Amino acid sequence: MNHEYITISQINNFIKMIFDGNSYLQKVYLKGEISNFKRHSSGHLYLTLKDEESRISAIMFRSMASKLTFVPEDGMNVLVEGRISVYPAGGNYQIYIDKMEQDGLGNLYVEFEKLKKKLAGEGLFDVSHKKPIPKFPKKIGIVTAPTGAAIKDILSTITRRFPLCETILFPSLVQGVQAKEDIVKNIKKANEYDLDVLIVGRGGGSIEDLWAFNEEIVARAIYESKIPIISAVGHEVDVTIADFVADKRAPTPTGAAEMAVPTIEEVKNLFQTKQIEISNAFLTRLNEKKHHLKKLADSFILKNPMVLYDVKIQKLDDLTDKLKNAMDSFLENKTKEINHLKEHYIMKNPLIMYQNKIEEINKNQEILQKNIEAILNKKNHDFAFIVQTLKLVNPLNILDKGYSLIKKDGHILKESSKIKEKDILNVRLSKGELSVEVKEIIS
Repeated sequence: MNHEYITISQINNFIKMIFDGNSYLQKVYLKGEISNFKRHSSGHLYLTLKDEESRISAIMFRSMASKLTFVPEDGMNVLVEGRISVYPAGGNYQIYIDKMEQDGLGNLYVEFEKLKKKLAGEGLFDVSHKKPIPKFPKKIGIVTAPTGAAIKDILSTITRRFPLCETILFPSLVQGVQAKEDIVKNIKKANEYDLDVLIVGRGGGSIEDLWAFNEEIVARAIYESKIPIISAVGHEVDVTIADFVADKRAPTPTGAAEMAVPTIEEVKNLFQTKQIEISNAFLTRLNEKKHHLKKLADSFILKNPMVLYDVKIQKLDDLTDKLKNAMDSFLENKTKEINHLKEHYIMKNPLIMYQNKIEEINKNQEILQKNIEAILNKKNHDFAFIVQTLKLVNPLNILDKGYSLIKKDGHILKESSKIKEKDILNVRLSKGELSVEVKEIIS
């Protein structure tokens, strides 16, 4: 029985073709622990990914490895993205890694992007809110750890470049659970000082080390600061939420100090430039004034000054004539008014006005007297009518006809049933009163 035998290379290449043709294996996401890590002189990374029960070989070429933000090492848990294929020479399949990050950081990146999108939507990153950094600050605040390379770099840079500037350190936690509250506290505290600019940051570290500067309360404290803030967190490749909110982002703490202050040379150059600008402005202004003076000196008026007086004298004459004419017109009108008053009938017969008033007063007195008499007559008539009416309705008038009014204990009696024998009664007659004792009650 004849068989066709193939080579090892053929079978391995056939298997590779099967792997490469499977779309599910072209983009896979794995997580595991690094072991057997090796960085080749070519820059490629060789390692094994393993979990509790299995393992897979892996390679990351130099072009992809150069983008890593951390240094891989044995025992490190990672998340990788890549494709599964076969290495024909070794006859083993492996993952070719395109991206790799430390396990546990994935959630941090999600939180980072989520907060970044939220704050951007609220306008905290808008350029319109950025405050300018003064060119020549007198006093700079620094919110960072009191020890470490960051504060040393910042202070040495400021002292070297611009020793005239005063610095105030606000010692703060920059790493750990309590760091965010401490950073916020110190930013608010710094705003109570008369500062020209505030540097907020720390040295480099992992994303977990820098995470305090990705917290929302820190971002809002930076946004609400009245003092311009320069963010100086980590190295140039490190980007935090604080960098987006700050008025200026520096790649390093040293870079922040360089942004905050000029160099002595820059100050000298500025002084020289301003001196030249002032000198040029002075010469320009002086030339303008000289030109203006020459123009005035050559003017017709200065060469013929008496012309000014000619105009003024003529104007004075015009005003004098107008005043005289106005006065003559005024006096003429007043004279006519006086003459008119003199010719008036009243002025010639002044007593007539008083006689007319006396006659009017006498006439009014007569009318008043008649009105008073008419009112008195009417009142007397009304009074007599009322008296007569009262007489008619007076219950005592009936006594004049022979009737009497009988009372017992002050009450008028209307029926005999209210009386008993020997009761003392008061009898009111038309004239006089009687006190009588009841001897007998008839009915």
